[in-house]
Amino acid sequence: MDIAALPFDADAMLAGLRPWVECESPTFEAARVNAMMDIAARECALSGATIERIAGRMGFGDCVRAKFPFGHGGKPGILIMGHLDTVHPVGTLHALPLRRDGERCYGPGIYDMKGGNFLALEALRMLQRQGLAPALPVTFLFTSDEEIGSPEGRAVIEAEARRARVVFNSEPGRVSGNVVTGRKGGVFSAFRVTGKAAHSGGNYTEGISAIEELARKVQALHAITDLERGITVNVGLVSGGQSVNTVAPWAEGQIDLRYVDPPDRDDAMARISAVIERSYVPGTRAELTIRGEFLPLVQTPTAQRLFNIYVQSAADTGFKTEGEFTGGCADSGFTAGVGTPTICAVGPVGGKAHSPDEFLRIDSLVPRAQACARAILRLEQAGL
Repeated sequence: MDIAALPFDADAMLAGLRPWVECESPTFEAARVNAMMDIAARECALSGATIERIAGRMGFGDCVRAKFPFGHGGKPGILIMGHLDTVHPVGTLHALPLRRDGERCYGPGIYDMKGGNFLALEALRMLQRQGLAPALPVTFLFTSDEEIGSPEGRAVIEAEARRARVVFNSEPGRVSGNVVTGRKGGVFSAFRVTGKAAHSGGNYTEGISAIEELARKVQALHAITDLERGITVNVGLVSGGQSVNTVAPWAEGQIDLRYVDPPDRDDAMARISAVIERSYVPGTRAELTIRGEFLPLVQTPTAQRLFNIYVQSAADTGFKTEGEFTGGCADSGFTAGVGTPTICAVGPVGGKAHSPDEFLRIDSLVPRAQACARAILRLEQAGL
């Protein structure tokens, strides 16, 4: 059968995706993430996959490894991966229920990235139904903490990637319709400043303001940004203080560092550390803690070959796609970092990730599933 004739149905795919979106799964709600993992595991098992559950040990949800009955066991194969945690808090669905408007479907997490996970799984199931089993083994890995830098998932992802020949990350396609061939790396850290409390009216001079120190550090941290080199530093969250009439004894900030070139990571982190170590307000002290980290996605020559296979598969399906660089981070940086050829963002096209207006384009579901299925079947013949 011609791959382009595989009978995908957009409405059926959307109906199948609904339970995934309606299972709210914010990262820090481990039980809810695990409920989403139950859905994914059950659907994979019904397709004959062998399921392995990797329990979360840091307060996050589990990971699910689903090995499909394709190819010949024991040799490196295809790794498809995606995260099932979202940024949307519980209750978002009540305020913003799943809804369709023309060729757009809106819902929390539908674009980033439950739609891509479901699309890739449906591509595998369609190949099964049509008797077009890939020659290579296929493993689908679902993780639960990507939205905060994969502090627990990273080790699982890297171990699985080392056993694979290629990786498809089912992150969402870009608004342009492109896939992603390059991403920034990122480091997420937090710092806590300690000062000294004092009554702000009666004993002002006895206090040492941690908030003033934090404010001065924020200015110095933001000054590390170098747009020409692709380095950005953003203090995105701050908190602190005891009461309005108390000189603040403590303050905290959270830092987002992004970079393009791997050597810039250590340079920027050294400068960040120097700012945290310096006391702009005498008597304050501060500590820095790294909470999560993404590696950059850098395209290798072999990854370029994988990209070319996908581009040709898309063209044979009837649409054009190109490679795109993005400042957003993803787990694909970990798989590329261990040397496994990786292509990212093979999920559906959409936009407005992490916002109340998050959506996917329904008319992208079938062609992107076609291209994914076609690329998977071509890997062995292409020598990847």
